[in-house]
Amino acid sequence: MKLSIILPVLDEAAAIVPALQHLQPLRLRGHQVIVADGGSSDASAALAAPLADRVIESACGRARQMNAGAANANGDVLLFLHADTRLPPHADEAVILAMDSHDWGRFDVRIEGSSALLAVVAFCMNWRSRLSGIATGDQAIFVRRTAFPGFPEIALMEDVAFSKSMKRLSPPACLRDRVVTSGRRWERNGVVRTVVLMWRLRLAYFLGAHPEELARRYANEA
Repeated sequence: MKLSIILPVLDEAAAIVPALQHLQPLRLRGHQVIVADGGSSDASAALAAPLADRVIESACGRARQMNAGAANANGDVLLFLHADTRLPPHADEAVILAMDSHDWGRFDVRIEGSSALLAVVAFCMNWRSRLSGIATGDQAIFVRRTAFPGFPEIALMEDVAFSKSMKRLSPPACLRDRVVTSGRRWERNGVVRTVVLMWRLRLAYFLGAHPEELARRYANEA
């Protein structure tokens, strides 16, 4: 079983090379790496080219970029990975094993950073996801290609909307293997402030707020 690992990127020149270098053992084991660039103004695409199987240009927007990557994938399983997130060493084995009994899933996450609160944030994310069946993009969502409905092309909360759609098909595989993601988003504006903001946005989304409005609020407050 072959994985297609899809990275949506926008102006990630500082992070893209180490991110893709980390994936080279998976490429050597026959898996595919696709970078979906959303119109970077830096050298992200050029830096990615020698380290990926395909670098494609896409309309900007994480959901659009992930869907474009999926349309160019030839693996049996699609795995969507942020540029600042690292997979565990044998992620392919864990995903392939999970596919024996599931159509989709995600990893547990550890958040890397200087604040001790980030461990609490990660614990709560993993616990909430396991109880709710809702995965976040930071948890490296994966899905059988034949079961992939596409991400809703909305400005924010595409991972939540995708999870709600997939839950109607089957519950997710909640892998205890951990991806490691950067805590830069939390630490830049304060861990507690960022967590409160995300909870407010998530609650507003569940109460029916439009994703475009949520994206504007996130841009103004993050």
